[in-house]
Amino acid sequence: MRQWGSALTNSSPTLNDLSQALADGKITSRTLAEACLERIQDKDGEGSRTFLQVDADKVRQTADAMDKLRAANAAPSRFAGIPISVKDLFDVQGDVTRAGSRALADSPSAARDATVIARVRQAGFVIIGRTNMTEFAYSGLGINPHYGTPANPWQRATPRVPGGSSSGAAISVSDGMAHAALGTDTGGSCRIPAAFAGIVGYKPTARLIPQDGIVPLAPSLDAAGPLARSVGCCASVHALLSGQPEIELSRLDLSGLRFAIPQTFALDDLDKPVARAFEAAIDRLSRAGARIVNVPFESFRRIPPMNAKGGFAAMESYAWHRALIDKKRAVYDPRVVNRIVKGADGTAVDYLELLAARKALIAAADAELAPFDALLMPTVAIVPPRIADLAGDEAYSRANILSLRNTSLINATDGCAISLPIHEPDDAPVGLMLAGRGGDDQRLLALAAAVETALAVA
Repeated sequence: MRQWGSALTNSSPTLNDLSQALADGKITSRTLAEACLERIQDKDGEGSRTFLQVDADKVRQTADAMDKLRAANAAPSRFAGIPISVKDLFDVQGDVTRAGSRALADSPSAARDATVIARVRQAGFVIIGRTNMTEFAYSGLGINPHYGTPANPWQRATPRVPGGSSSGAAISVSDGMAHAALGTDTGGSCRIPAAFAGIVGYKPTARLIPQDGIVPLAPSLDAAGPLARSVGCCASVHALLSGQPEIELSRLDLSGLRFAIPQTFALDDLDKPVARAFEAAIDRLSRAGARIVNVPFESFRRIPPMNAKGGFAAMESYAWHRALIDKKRAVYDPRVVNRIVKGADGTAVDYLELLAARKALIAAADAELAPFDALLMPTVAIVPPRIADLAGDEAYSRANILSLRNTSLINATDGCAISLPIHEPDDAPVGLMLAGRGGDDQRLLALAAAVETALAVA
């Protein structure tokens, strides 16, 4: 398998590692692109299930252009020439946006880039390809009956789910087919696959990210976010997506910082490997000086009643899909369309009451979180289940609910959240989620960088 270059001894380089090597002339964008393409094309790898579209000629042309700009001291940013993947939910000019579905396969090509794609291009990232996903982003497991399901890196001989809905995004990074990925997160779709793949995934405050040119699931909850190898990588990509200046993550001292572990829902029904890894991570953070407190966090109890009729996901997705379902229901994944059509039962009164309930929920959650620097909880309650074990609807539904449970709490409360890997090598993948109030993204990323460092050296 092609290596990243003799200058890069790290087999999992961060964006900072790559940008420095490019700046020093120790590696080229073309070399990085060819290495990613080779991994994608490996017949023994997951490339054919991870990517729905790759234009290798265009990738090479873009990489060569970035090398020429860098040679002329005209690189548009320090990340110019680094390969990045994009979820099949984003409009990329000239590409068909399928959203992982056959229902949109005959749609016209996008006339323009989504705003976030334009920002990534302006920075000089090389779009390596469009990644697979749960159809229309409506599941936390990542199974796609139309285009195949990329296998989780853990125990690949007996394939396990990659997590969803940004399934291909996570595997593109974990398997070295890209050095960062763009995903979306409505109920956990950046953080779940990141946790399952042993990488970092970030869900920003939704209002910070432009939503134009992105196929929606639930606009009240949708947010585009990065998946990558480190907190710093995610912070850099988030700055691009949000149109904010990139900031250097401050070196916070964990000593005296206050973290809350919510006792409502978040610790229920944990798989044993998840519970063990979470307890070990909490112990390390405590020894690093963090003050960690168990709290009831009663505001989370407001969420299940809000979802009784499908919540925002069903009501808002049905409004977008109704006409398409009338024409093409037969080509939808039944597990997806059956959830979408639940939104048909919601009335205008139901929706207005849901908006009011969420406003009250956000206020209550912000008040409970105010005394603390962040919440801590397992990203996902379970380890990645085997794909073969989810053939039955009951098993699928249970795994999907448990995959989404913790992450969706933060979408409902309009917060920002990040998942960090905390498992030991070769163990089942487990993520630690840090969550903050909406708008506190920079503070949360700084906290996450400090936690990442503490866990790495403990």
